[in-house]
Amino acid sequence: MLCKKTIILPFKLLMLIALNFLVYTTKAQTIKPDSAFVETVNSILKNKPTHYRYLDSVFKKHKNDSIKMSFLLEKVTKANYLEGEGFAHNMLGIIYRNTSQYNKSITHHEQAKVAAKKAKNIELEIVSLNMLGVNYRRQDIIRLALDNHKEALDLAETVKIPSEDLKRSIAVSQNSMGNIFLALKQYDSALEHFKKSLTIEKALNNKLGLAINYHNIGYAQEAKNQIDSALTNYKISLKYNNDINSVIGRIICNNSIAKIEIKKGHYDKALPLINSAIKNATQEKDQFYIATSYLNLGLVQLKLNQLEQANTSLTIALDIAEEYNLKSSVVTAYDYLSQLYEKTHDYKQALKYNKLHQELDETITNDRNLQYANGLIIKYETEKKNNQIQALASENEIVKLKLKQNKNFLLFSIIGGCLALVIMVILYRQHKLKNEKKIITLEQEMLRNQMNPHFIFNSLNSIKLYIINNEKENAVYYLNKFSKLIRKILIASTEKEISLHDELETMALYMNIENIRFSNEIDFSISINDNVNTSLVKVPSLILQPFLENALWHGLSSKTGDKKITLEVSKDSPDFVTIRITDNGIGREASKKIREQKKLKRKSVGLDITKARLANFSKHYANDYSIEIVDLYYDNKASGTKVIVNIPVRAIALKTA
Repeated sequence: MLCKKTIILPFKLLMLIALNFLVYTTKAQTIKPDSAFVETVNSILKNKPTHYRYLDSVFKKHKNDSIKMSFLLEKVTKANYLEGEGFAHNMLGIIYRNTSQYNKSITHHEQAKVAAKKAKNIELEIVSLNMLGVNYRRQDIIRLALDNHKEALDLAETVKIPSEDLKRSIAVSQNSMGNIFLALKQYDSALEHFKKSLTIEKALNNKLGLAINYHNIGYAQEAKNQIDSALTNYKISLKYNNDINSVIGRIICNNSIAKIEIKKGHYDKALPLINSAIKNATQEKDQFYIATSYLNLGLVQLKLNQLEQANTSLTIALDIAEEYNLKSSVVTAYDYLSQLYEKTHDYKQALKYNKLHQELDETITNDRNLQYANGLIIKYETEKKNNQIQALASENEIVKLKLKQNKNFLLFSIIGGCLALVIMVILYRQHKLKNEKKIITLEQEMLRNQMNPHFIFNSLNSIKLYIINNEKENAVYYLNKFSKLIRKILIASTEKEISLHDELETMALYMNIENIRFSNEIDFSISINDNVNTSLVKVPSLILQPFLENALWHGLSSKTGDKKITLEVSKDSPDFVTIRITDNGIGREASKKIREQKKLKRKSVGLDITKARLANFSKHYANDYSIEIVDLYYDNKASGTKVIVNIPVRAIALKTA
């Protein structure tokens, strides 16, 4: 029998990942830039060049070294050298992207964009926008990917005589938009953009760009079942990647060629290519391509009826894809697992994974994304034509034509405007209904989470114990507290938001009741900064309970000795109220080990619900919420956990343009 999803990574792979991590962190702590690199940085700071390509050529050997790029960022920031700051942020963003740390990568590219705008450097801004688009595309966040690449193309269009570097950026934008159409399964549109990009790269003789575009053209052809043409383009791409010694490029091409060999039934040819890709991707620490390689390995094993091995490979791929939010890889893993369980006649599991596959696939390629993508491209083409018309506006023929067409244009505009208005109203109402449904679902989940039957049962059991022991005062005291807490939870569940004052009062009651089960050993305290009026601050109801529950049952339940939880409220900026929940428990690592040893494992959804509710709450404010979890250490030993929650307080109406 195949296990459902409890596959452990192979020992050698675990050891390799652990070894790489130790080497990486040791280097990060001990290695400093050599004197030659420091001299290069000092030379750059004297001249402060503004061209991105020049900076790229100077630091080409070092751009994959996070230590050196961090050193460069520190120096250029102190010197207020904006072009250097933008370059360093982009290089660090690429390093984090290649190790699948997308949030850190996006932060660096956003900061690069800010530096570019301050420096009024269009070239740097376009590069930064394209890098952001690539990040969002990797995570299948279609709209944000399109928005950034579209903005990059719009900026490029404002330059009448583009430089060679600007042409490269335009090629990147076209290529990336092609990749987005691939994700949306619009293969003809994808090929159109890839060919536009390929034309530019051929003119520039850019081998990296040629390698990327030939591969992507092959991918679109494969999707259209043009297998032989796809294989030819994959091999051309591999040749260019070998010329420039691109490890990532070889990984991509080996996986793609292997996929073609699988379709042709040449499994013996596919396996060496996939194993090579797994080895190289693991060394590069690129989780995206590690997941892709294991998916292909699982597919070969599935075709060879090596079902246990296929289950192992596909589960590894799925775990990585889910951890790093690689939606396309998750979709593929669900599809292959459905086929796997169908072969084992476990039709219940096969149906489960088939449904998961269809549901997630629809979120990526749904009609709204297609409409948005097509609308954006139409808008882009329309803007280009409008610019051409404006350039020819001085010619009499165009003026005459406009006069003749003016009457019909006005009539069609009115009809089109009315239709557009009706469509917008319908779409708005649909969006509003979906949003309201989502809010109701979240509130129901939240109430179920707070009214946990185990919590109610255990609390009443504890109070019953006081009654049995004839401790009437304690029994009455805690029964009053318990009834007040239940009443507050029920009242709060009918409100979308409540005052922070009421929330803190409810949390104090919750901790009071939970403390009975800990024999009142927990020292819980709430401190509020003088600059915070908790009666005026609004928060989603019962938003802090999951964090306190985690602190209790994951941090303190397995600890001996003193047990403390502190809840601090402060306002460090006019935009947020900050809530810090700190416990002196055993730490997340130790807690994780204890949970893994338990026979009955239950996935906690409290934090996911909390994040979704905070995200919905933040829509009405100028800023988004943020949650940071910090592991605390004392003498190199885990000494607890701190959760920092920033809740926005400035309404969206106050946000300036």
